[in-house]
Amino acid sequence: MLIGVGLGPGDPELLTLKAVNILKNSDKVYVPGEMAAKLVEPYATPEILDFPMLRDYDVLNEVWKKNADLIAEESRNGNVAFGLIGDPNFFSTFTHLKRVMNKHYPDVETSTVPGISSITSFAARTDAEVDTSFEVSDGSETKHKIRLKATRPKEIMDDFKEEGYNEFIFAERLFSDREVIVKNSEEIPEKGNYFSIVYAKKN
Repeated sequence: MLIGVGLGPGDPELLTLKAVNILKNSDKVYVPGEMAAKLVEPYATPEILDFPMLRDYDVLNEVWKKNADLIAEESRNGNVAFGLIGDPNFFSTFTHLKRVMNKHYPDVETSTVPGISSITSFAARTDAEVDTSFEVSDGSETKHKIRLKATRPKEIMDDFKEEGYNEFIFAERLFSDREVIVKNSEEIPEKGNYFSIVYAKKN
């Protein structure tokens, strides 16, 4: 299995207990740079993979494929962690690596361990209070939306469809013993609760 492990914003005290446990118990740990390597070193011996900061997607795709080729066999036969700054599902190197891995090595299972992202660490460090809707952008086209407190998920989906969104996930009480995750749009319930989320994506 290949596991993307969020290492948080850079403070070694902001790694989660689960992240530390995964790092300690993985057969191999890879990272994309020195900053991530230093956070991993107390728990494992990391190997740095080259992920250049470029916008040339032809070159980047070659790099992602090369790295996927390098770690595919290890990930198929054992537990391989890929530690990175922030969270592995938000604007991360792991997102690209996972996509290429799933395309070329679909038999390799992948998963992620969330980390404190730049979004929440920014709010904490700058004392910025966010208690209403907000927008996060890197300047690219908006193709994802997340609705919190999704007590009427079907109605929310209908609104999102009018905006061009066509793929949905419903989640409730995440990481609890009452967790619910529904990825089939037809099975998403009419009602949710305070801890419900609707995720929408444009394909």
